[in-house]
Amino acid sequence: MTLQPSRIRDEYVSFVRLEKNYSSYTVSEYEKDINEFLEFLKVEGLSSLSDVTYQVARLYVTRLYDKEFSRSTISRKISSVRSFFKFAHARYGISDIAFRSLHHPKKEERLPAFFYEEELELLFKACDGQDKKSLRDRALLELLYATGIRVSELTGIRLKDLDDQLGIVKVMGKGRKERYVPYGEFAQSALSVYLEEGRPVLVKQKKHDVLFVNLRGDPLTDGGVRHILKMLMERASLHSKIYPHMIRHTFATHLLSNGADMRTVQELLGHSHLSSTQVYTHVTKEHLRKTYMNTHPRA
Repeated sequence: MTLQPSRIRDEYVSFVRLEKNYSSYTVSEYEKDINEFLEFLKVEGLSSLSDVTYQVARLYVTRLYDKEFSRSTISRKISSVRSFFKFAHARYGISDIAFRSLHHPKKEERLPAFFYEEELELLFKACDGQDKKSLRDRALLELLYATGIRVSELTGIRLKDLDDQLGIVKVMGKGRKERYVPYGEFAQSALSVYLEEGRPVLVKQKKHDVLFVNLRGDPLTDGGVRHILKMLMERASLHSKIYPHMIRHTFATHLLSNGADMRTVQELLGHSHLSSTQVYTHVTKEHLRKTYMNTHPRA
């Protein structure tokens, strides 16, 4: 009996969610990419993953270019389907050579977006206030900037993961890897006020120990964090588009700009490879060049 691609997809989605511990946003993107690929197979009259040859894989990538996706998006979609086939090969022996043989498009030279310190101050001012929502938003923003953690790591923090005495938080990163990240007095102060005056009012009678909660007292989701940051941007009258990783980029860029060494930043960010951290040196060099060009009399 031929295995239905949709069944393998469902098993794969469960695998990346439960065993790989990917964030809900990442799982959703993987699922979307794979559904798009399975729809392509249906249009091409292919009913089994075993029918996918290198030529079929090349045709799929051609279709992506026809839809005018960016190179980085195409590269991500190739990675999603390649990972899906790797899973299908390991579990059912289905050949994964078609996508293993594909080359990724050459990456676009795009530097990570980050906030300048003045912009960040406006964001912090946008959550001034003593109401329960402002206290939560302030603590959330301070902790994101103080630690550079991913949003999926932030929403996974439990009360027991905070060591307020040492100013350290334990987070669960990609691949279920735990790490400890320090945070400073600004985050410490904001968290203390939120835990004493904000969270109890939000949680009411609900019984759970998730650190950040929504206005109903339930655990805050990744999408909820994105919404909070979007609202803060609007309140601060900042016009650039915000996404949660910008705070992470800002954390790394500010550390390197102020003399932190690369290995320390790598460890704080939870990067497995130094190359992932090195992109921030390009950001700081570009900032240095722009500052020079704008301020030197003979630039």
